[in-house]
Order: sequence, then structure tokens, then C-alpha cells
Amino acid sequence: MPEVHFLPDDKRVQVRPGTTLLDAGRKAHVNIRTRCGGKAACLMCKVKVDGGIGLAKANRNEELKLGSLLDEGYRLACQASVAGPVTVLVPEDPLKAAVRAQLQKQKEEEW
Repeated sequence: MPEVHFLPDDKRVQVRPGTTLLDAGRKAHVNIRTRCGGKAACLMCKVKVDGGIGLAKANRNEELKLGSLLDEGYRLACQASVAGPVTVLVPEDPLKAAVRAQLQKQKEEEW
């Protein structure tokens, strides 16, 4: 079974070919944001995959939603299905990023 490696969490999980990255993330306990329940409507589950290696070709729905972002390595986790070993970069949640930045700022001010 192919292995999916999620960054920056450095979590790995083996899944059956055809499993979506969203389902693989759930199995690995990796939080991939989504609002539409995996219907490619909200675009919140965008992830970046180096060269798209290890994933099935993007379906028409994913091509329409992502457009030129596909060429940059972005995929929709709810639509992209695993075909082989793959490494996936999951963007940081914007709220967590804001909190982390604020905490870092406070830490620097203490010095």
C-alpha cells in the first residue's frame, strides 16, 4: 500500500490506492481544513504536492476549480486520490498562524 507523508506534521500513513488525500489525512490525524464535506466546493482543502508524483491525474472538477494552481503543484485534498507514495504539504491554518505570530511577537518583546 502506498505511503502518504504529511508535512509539516511529519506524519505518515499507508492507504489503499484511490484513497483521497483528505481521507488519508483523517486516518493520519492530520487536520486538513474543509467546509464542504469533500465536494470540491469550498477550496479550503488545497494542499501542495511536489510534482504531483504519487497522485492520480486531476479530475475535471479539480481542473476547473484550481486552474493554473495545478501547474504549481496544488491539489484539492478532497479530490486528489493516491496512486503511489506521495509527500503532501498542508498549509497552516490561518487562525493558528495568526496566534503563532502573536505569540512570537510577544516572546521577542520580552527579550
